[in-house]
Amino acid sequence: MKWQPSRKGELTLQQQIIQWVSKHIERGDWVAGTKLPTQRQLAMQFEVNRSTVQQALEELKAAGILESKVGSGIYVADNSWDSLMIQTQPNWQKYIDTSLHKPNYHTIQLINEYEQRDDVIRLGTGELAPSLLPTAEIEESLKELSLQPKALGYSSPQGSYKLREAICGYVKKRGIHAKPQNVCIVSGALQALQLIAVGLLEQGSIVFQEQTSYLNSVHPFQSVGMQMIAIDRNEQLAQTLAQRKRKRQAVFYAVPTLNNPTGGVWTTLEKKNLYEACKASRIPIIEDDVYHELLFEEAMAPIKSMDDSGQVLYIGSVSKTLSPGLRIGWLIGPTTVIERLADIKMQTDYGSSAISQEIVLHWLQSGKYEKHIKSLRKELLRRASFVEGILQERFMEIASWDKPKGGFYIWLKFHEPIVDKDLFTKLLQRQVLINPGFIYDPQDTQHIRLSYAYATYEELKVGLQILHECVGETVVKRQKE
Repeated sequence: MKWQPSRKGELTLQQQIIQWVSKHIERGDWVAGTKLPTQRQLAMQFEVNRSTVQQALEELKAAGILESKVGSGIYVADNSWDSLMIQTQPNWQKYIDTSLHKPNYHTIQLINEYEQRDDVIRLGTGELAPSLLPTAEIEESLKELSLQPKALGYSSPQGSYKLREAICGYVKKRGIHAKPQNVCIVSGALQALQLIAVGLLEQGSIVFQEQTSYLNSVHPFQSVGMQMIAIDRNEQLAQTLAQRKRKRQAVFYAVPTLNNPTGGVWTTLEKKNLYEACKASRIPIIEDDVYHELLFEEAMAPIKSMDDSGQVLYIGSVSKTLSPGLRIGWLIGPTTVIERLADIKMQTDYGSSAISQEIVLHWLQSGKYEKHIKSLRKELLRRASFVEGILQERFMEIASWDKPKGGFYIWLKFHEPIVDKDLFTKLLQRQVLINPGFIYDPQDTQHIRLSYAYATYEELKVGLQILHECVGETVVKRQKE
């Protein structure tokens, strides 16, 4: 019995005919090049109007499944199988293009890709070299731990109580007075920012920041509809904040100690001025303080130490000091805020690694952490001096920089606006990876974030030589143009 479409089905006659033809091709009954019956024959078989058959076949031709040959008829197209697969699969690209979270800039995607390669010299990487990580000591400390069965399960919403207690004791040395209920353990500083974005702010809220900012290279706020506004911290700061905020929600993101990427350090007066300006407009401050332990000189008190009204959300982490792989950081704030963000964290990952928390707790309580920090600062200072020596020898005529005060970076400024995608690509072709300034400020064509924390001494020497050569070639090319 020949098939006929049903007039009582949910699908239209046209849709049923399209499915019937498609199934013949899927089963292999009609291979590529097979000639279909004429429209008149199909209409008679299906007992439908010829126009219904014509519309169905036209749709199949538009999808690339069928094709017409002038004066000959309609045939199964050569690429009909691929076209059918496209028709039956979800349009994943549309899902991706219309999703909530913004993609990284292409340059950052390339950075993330090439950082995984062992044959690339990484001159901009924001992490410690494997040789600077206390791998053997962490391995030894695992033998010293006495894990309770509970430590192998899910963590509590805010994180290990003992670790939160230890963190309170640790930050007290910096003038921050907090209790365990004021602390939430997070999987690094970036997660803290993501939790704040989705847990505290409404869409359209303002995130104030400095012109050159780490936030421009990631999208925790942008992807949930926040407006990023760069602000100069000048004498009109309080007035500017009030005018730009108006009646909208707003926060100020600040990295006062060893700013990423510039390496800048605020004075105590600058911290106080920002605190007072934000307080006047009731603008919370997010103080990202993950680098302060790496200052070559004694660190000054954070903004959070001035906070007498619960205005400052303070972020700390061991990712830049002990191990990024442990994925342990902390967020300190008012109890109501911490409980809210801890609830969201539990909905997303059921808490940070309990074993990682036990390791960090052990390092804080045993004194290993502070001992490691002292040793790490000395090595970073040696590396910074080594790189600065090369810069003074080869880059004085083409660039300028401030003497590094700690952390990982030198914010190298070239005299000419030559830092663009072409320079980035040219260096990549020579297996040197940089972090160009335009990923932190889209208008910046003169800076690169130069890291002395990751590459070996030999790699730093070779990489900087290649950088010097490529910059020189670019400058000569621009002069000729």
